[in-house]
Amino acid sequence: MVYYILAFIVFLLDQGTKYLIATRMELREEIPVIGNFFVITSHRNSGAAFGILQDQRWFFIVVTLIVVVALIWYLQKVKDTPHKLLPVALSLVLGGAIGNFLDRALTGEVVDFVQLNFGSYTFPIFNIADSAICIGVGLIIVETLLEGRREKAAAKIEGNEHHE
Repeated sequence: MVYYILAFIVFLLDQGTKYLIATRMELREEIPVIGNFFVITSHRNSGAAFGILQDQRWFFIVVTLIVVVALIWYLQKVKDTPHKLLPVALSLVLGGAIGNFLDRALTGEVVDFVQLNFGSYTFPIFNIADSAICIGVGLIIVETLLEGRREKAAAKIEGNEHHE
């Protein structure tokens, strides 16, 4: 249950911040937070991450539904494992996916607002859901690498036991 609570917290943070941006800022309005480096910018995105695949609402709704079902299925499968990084990562991805799904389903676009500028380069504007998804995917990669090391170490120990 704790993993679904984590996903729900991500969802609430995402929806709460998007609500504040959508109701308190004009579209394209900017609020500098750390000079020009970190700027809160009211932006809408009808595409996927970083603005790709614009105006493909039904594609995203169908794909996200499939992903959410798969995430819940896999989370159920791994929730009792001794290593908790993977279920936490899946929870982050699940909460973020549902947050962006709700926006797309209700309005056809996602509210983005975190803008980071690195000199003359502006990173694509994103939101809490996007952050949770990226962090979750990063943790899934880390867990995959750690699991490979654990399996290698276990195989080495098992090999040493057979030689004795």
